[in-house]
Amino acid sequence: MSEEAAPGRELAATEPSPPGAVGVDGTSAEVGAQLPHTHPGRRNDRLLLAAVASYAVLLSILMIARGISVTPELIVVAFGLAALLLGRGKLFLRDWIPFLALFFAYELMRGYADKFGLPIHVTDVISIERIIGLGGLPTTYLQELLHHGPASAPDNVATISVVFYFLHFPLPLAVGFLLWIHQRRFYYDYVAALILLSMAAFVTFLLLPVAPPWWAAQNGYVTGVLHLRDTGFDGLVSLFGFGKNNYLYTYSLYSISSNDVAAFPSLHAAYPFLAFLFARRAFGRVGWLMAAYTACVWFSIVYLGEHWVVDIIGGVVYASVAYLVILHGPAWGRRFLKQVADEEIEAGVEAEDAGDVGALRRIGRRVRWALVIQGAVVAVLGLAVAIGIDTQGWFGGSQSGLYLVACLVVLGGLWRAAVGLVSR
Repeated sequence: MSEEAAPGRELAATEPSPPGAVGVDGTSAEVGAQLPHTHPGRRNDRLLLAAVASYAVLLSILMIARGISVTPELIVVAFGLAALLLGRGKLFLRDWIPFLALFFAYELMRGYADKFGLPIHVTDVISIERIIGLGGLPTTYLQELLHHGPASAPDNVATISVVFYFLHFPLPLAVGFLLWIHQRRFYYDYVAALILLSMAAFVTFLLLPVAPPWWAAQNGYVTGVLHLRDTGFDGLVSLFGFGKNNYLYTYSLYSISSNDVAAFPSLHAAYPFLAFLFARRAFGRVGWLMAAYTACVWFSIVYLGEHWVVDIIGGVVYASVAYLVILHGPAWGRRFLKQVADEEIEAGVEAEDAGDVGALRRIGRRVRWALVIQGAVVAVLGLAVAIGIDTQGWFGGSQSGLYLVACLVVLGGLWRAAVGLVSR
């Protein structure tokens, strides 16, 4: 939404504000007027982007090599440690806990979609896929070209593809972290678009369950399609020498609430593409690096038999719509995001970026423990009820509307706790 910083453009640096410019007496607005959203310049943009991306890639490689699942929650913990080193630990919790709450609430609700009782779309999707493939299936073309033998045969391409399959969310998180430390206002636009995209996808999963290629092959709808994800994972096991039984290669909440017929739209395709759109807008040509990574993810999910090409097209469309709605949506939406970001905190962040050390601390915000404890208790109770409904069949099981209510309770509790971390 914010048009304050054009992609790739250097803004003139302003003079550091005098000590005390940001205070509890309301002068932060004056600081905001004196300090437009400053940027260190293109060279520092590239260095910062390279540092954060390298950190995420190195961390992910180490996690894979040690047999640890590359999950969003672990990546965010690692970024939290980096935020502590930057002296912005509490601000990180305030800005990221609501984001994580929405993500985990979505994960809990995700499994609800295939329990709605609507017919699963398979043959119609295969027909569309054959039109795209000019009579054949793109997955079959790729596997016939690059894979030899049965599905269990060693395959270096599948091994590399599994790495990209694992990283489809960690690297977009890295883009979010980069926006947060460098262009915090863009971060809130990004999070809003990511939430809108996820919720729109959930509604689609609910109303239009679509089976992926491997499911269609296992149930006899197509022939010649191999499910190569496990083959690629076996390649990682062989390469790094860790035990397969010790490796958690799915997101932790997948075991709580899985959904095998949520192929369209592909969020594996949509999340990286949305990250690319924001990286390109915020960092100009440097952001195009995300385009190459996104293309690798797209290739991987088709080659492994996880998604149809039409799923990728759907993911791109959903991500593009979410991006445009957030940036050019109604005025009330922009006002809401501006309020959530908190102009006073934003002014303090910008003042520190301009050289006024301690400006963020001087705005007089504090931890309101009553709010934090209240929110945490509500979130824990909501999570316990949601897990009980889904795994133990409480209140009629996850088909009950109370399941969604419990997820919303978790979200509301975590949001309240986060607000209490940096409060007036």
